[in-house]
Amino acid sequence: MTHILIAEDEPRISAFVSRGLESAGYTTTIVENGDSALEFALGGDADLVLLDVGLPGMDGFEVLRHLRGQGAKVPVVLLTARSSTRDTVQGLDAGANDYVAKPFKFDELLARVRSRLRENVNTDAIGVAHGDISLDPLTRRARVGGREFDLSAREFALAEQFLRHPGQVLSREQLLSRVWGLDFDPGSNVVDVYVRYLRSKFGPEHIVTVRGVGYRWE
Repeated sequence: MTHILIAEDEPRISAFVSRGLESAGYTTTIVENGDSALEFALGGDADLVLLDVGLPGMDGFEVLRHLRGQGAKVPVVLLTARSSTRDTVQGLDAGANDYVAKPFKFDELLARVRSRLRENVNTDAIGVAHGDISLDPLTRRARVGGREFDLSAREFALAEQFLRHPGQVLSREQLLSRVWGLDFDPGSNVVDVYVRYLRSKFGPEHIVTVRGVGYRWE
């Protein structure tokens, strides 16, 4: 499951953001100072960092400079009450992927998070494999044993989610968010349709339906 680090020293804001992200299918960790933010982000467990500029100890800009200086590529979205062009440029120059000014609407923040996560997958993809199945993001081809075939963009993105989380139950809400960038629509069956496409190509035994929850890659 995608893990988001929230580095924010205002408990009201961090709790609000954490609840919203977890409702959207992400897991979160909250830290309240720059030193803890840097340590956790460098540990490699975060898929994205929401980084408040005004943290105690090291501020957000300093945390970001240390992260990029040590080669960390984790996407970082800065959160700040500072809205001047100078501060925006400073944050982006330090290596931020995005910048959200406070106060913000959660829907906007969630859209930024989804966009940055998609960019990171597309930029850093180096292929993924599980068992005798592998995916090549450069050619968007799949290999099953000695057989190769093409996948559509959505088929590839969905297959990649399964292969990156083998054995983990992925809900329809999570898959809609990660693959299509959509909020959950209880009337939509797009995930089920694309699961059928993948089953026809990879074999039905690989994707197990977990009734009432979602799907799991075996």
